[in-house]
Amino acid sequence: MSKKQMKLGLSMRYMGYHVGSWRHPDVPADGASLFQSFLEVAQTAERAKFDMLFLADGIGVRLDDKPKGSMCRSRHNVELEPLTLLSALGPLTRNIGLVATASTTYNEPYHIARKYGSLDQISGGRAAWNVVTSWSDQEAWNFSMSKQLDYDTRYERAHEFVEVVTGLWDSWDEDAFLLDKESGVFYDEKKMHVLDHVGKHFSVRGPLSVRRSPQGRPILVQAGVSEPGQQIAAEYCDMVFMAKNDLKSAQDYYSSVKDRLEHFGRKRSDLLMMLGLTPIVGRTREEAHEKYEQLEALIDPIVGLSMLYRSFGDLSHLPLDGPVPKPDLDKVGLKSSAEMYYDLAQKQGLTIRQLYKKIGMAQEHKTIVGTAADVVDEMESWFEQGAADGFNITPSLLPHGINDFVELVLPELRKRGRFRDEYEGRTLRENLGLPVPASRYAATASSDRRLAS
Repeated sequence: MSKKQMKLGLSMRYMGYHVGSWRHPDVPADGASLFQSFLEVAQTAERAKFDMLFLADGIGVRLDDKPKGSMCRSRHNVELEPLTLLSALGPLTRNIGLVATASTTYNEPYHIARKYGSLDQISGGRAAWNVVTSWSDQEAWNFSMSKQLDYDTRYERAHEFVEVVTGLWDSWDEDAFLLDKESGVFYDEKKMHVLDHVGKHFSVRGPLSVRRSPQGRPILVQAGVSEPGQQIAAEYCDMVFMAKNDLKSAQDYYSSVKDRLEHFGRKRSDLLMMLGLTPIVGRTREEAHEKYEQLEALIDPIVGLSMLYRSFGDLSHLPLDGPVPKPDLDKVGLKSSAEMYYDLAQKQGLTIRQLYKKIGMAQEHKTIVGTAADVVDEMESWFEQGAADGFNITPSLLPHGINDFVELVLPELRKRGRFRDEYEGRTLRENLGLPVPASRYAATASSDRRLAS
């Protein structure tokens, strides 16, 4: 009997998730602005049969110069816009999924439905939208606002936003377009649907000016751990990108999201939970740890402290080798990250320096340092124990991290029967093994046909 296989994505922001990746001697310092860098990485991932490419994003430079001098030392300043980048990669790839982040806070539903619908057509059914709310004042300042929306409003808006987008994606039945040159009929009037949504945050008539997706609709992804975020994931999404460092926490979150699906008439297999994973792999454990130590040395202490600022405030007055203070959750910018970081520091007895080095390696994502067998042992353990359906690889460096994974880890995964040798289908939804969602108008059309007969 064949083993259940994992799903694999590649998150490829900033030429690697390590905070000092741009300083590595073998990495182009300006790689995050070079299309060729992303093309090479994307084609490597596709040759390896990865399910998808994933691009996280923020719509502003979300940095404070705190402590002073940290901002000019950070690589989190310039990058390529995700949808533009993935639209360029689409014709140069064939099978791999294209996942782009877009905010529900500073976009309009019609824009998002149209752009992702177009990317889906361009790529032949490989598009996915990672649904996020924007949390920083820096982003608000770019959109004629003095401060970000409050937490409840952001998520209330996000919920309605997703409802409108999915409704617009149902504007046309799959067989709506007759394209009959002789009769002059372009589409069947009965198979075009006007949404006419009127809600608290949006009034959107429709229909969408893009035909129905080759995969039913683009894949929906969500990455928030909050209660409203989990509700959006359970009601609408096909995938969750999760950041967890310990098995028990991952299992609890996995169950929390999956247990909600039945309420919305969905099966547990209808949604995939993908764990962010940073493998630092060597042919020997010694080689892997040498790579890890080389990366640690690239973290400037002032940049390390800036990474903790939104969760703990300014810690520059405290000894770096002293304990991590408990965050004031009423004052921090990112409550979930603050809780996660403090819990990690307490469980592992980390100092301030050790915490920022650990975060600097892969931000909030799990890191495994060792041989290919060590990495796959851990992946299998989490996979088998109900903590993940697959892994979104968040390499410390690009292209090195993906090259190491493909050369060393993938053969071990395949030897154990845990990852595919070839793509199963043409669309992202087919390759992920996810069901095609029915149009919200399908039941009405079926009822009309019964009445007519």
